[in-house]
Amino acid sequence: MESHVDGPESRGTPAGCLAGRSVAVVHEWFGATGGSENVFRQIAAQVPHAERFVLWKDRDVDEPGLRESWLARTPLRRTKAAALPLMPLVWRTLSRERFDVVVSSSHAFAHTVRLGPPDETRYLSYVHSPARYVWSPSFDGRGAHPLLVPPRKALQSLDVRLSRHVRGYAANSREVQARIRRYWRRDAEVINPPVDVDFFAAAPESDRNQSRDYLLGVGRWIPYKNFDLIIAIADVVGLPLVIAGSGPQERQLRRAAERASVPVTFEVQPDRARLRRLYWGARALLFPVHEDFGIIPVEAQACGTPVVGLRRGGLLETVVDGETGFLVDSLDPRDFGPLVRRLPELTAERTTAWAGRFSTREFSTRITAWLEAGARG
Repeated sequence: MESHVDGPESRGTPAGCLAGRSVAVVHEWFGATGGSENVFRQIAAQVPHAERFVLWKDRDVDEPGLRESWLARTPLRRTKAAALPLMPLVWRTLSRERFDVVVSSSHAFAHTVRLGPPDETRYLSYVHSPARYVWSPSFDGRGAHPLLVPPRKALQSLDVRLSRHVRGYAANSREVQARIRRYWRRDAEVINPPVDVDFFAAAPESDRNQSRDYLLGVGRWIPYKNFDLIIAIADVVGLPLVIAGSGPQERQLRRAAERASVPVTFEVQPDRARLRRLYWGARALLFPVHEDFGIIPVEAQACGTPVVGLRRGGLLETVVDGETGFLVDSLDPRDFGPLVRRLPELTAERTTAWAGRFSTREFSTRITAWLEAGARG
């Protein structure tokens, strides 16, 4: 539910200065439909001749041409937390091949990869976030236990030391750019990830002509996504709610929905067409979440649907407060009510137009320029 994969038509002009050079594009573990995987695909599309490496790919993923690490042949592929301490070693023993340019798509340790000596190989890294469970345990509970403080400190030191050879960083948001500066003491260019805004904007008339009579929540049903708060907000404002997605909190959220005074409907794992229809039928997307970037709010705005969410993280970039949505510094559901009542002040045309700046075409243009500048260095 975090992202939707674009088709081959989204590919831009390949990075010309890399045409005659050996290139590797690497990524962490490879799942089915994550936003980071889509970024990896789009980067690789700019360098069609590149070799593509991943730690492992999920069993149900049909993605040809991926070269998996030796970690994929071990039971550790089933447990990311257990595999984490080994990842820096894996990236240093990935292959004996040497490349002229290596581009990493990193949210853990992929940016530490070595496929050639730094004086001969140019290393570039697109960062979704410094590993949150290592650097930001308040965001990711997997690293928050007190007993994990010593190993977390050791991994932080290792992360900095093993990434000194990276010549250029790109960050997926200003939020992540700030973390790179704070944790690694490095600068990064902000290049927002690609969103298939054309698909969501180009809905059939039957989708466009809905009455927009409910509020919408979309995403994984996990604690930090605050779906319990979304239910409480709908209850406060007295509007029906649709919750789309899936996740381990489903039973808990259904119990909360039963206690609400408004109708709450669950849409489990809707496909892209169904999700688009849900966006177009919603009065607003409720998104009280602190995300690094957040693709779902952009998809909603591409459908002319405003966003009501937190004044934090990626929403500071993806939502224009007072024009394409409303942002609030609060997790109290009562503070969202006045903003929902102000929704008639906003226009769908302005909201859709704003979403266009996060298109796949825009990403292709910017990532190609970044690759060419970094490769020339």
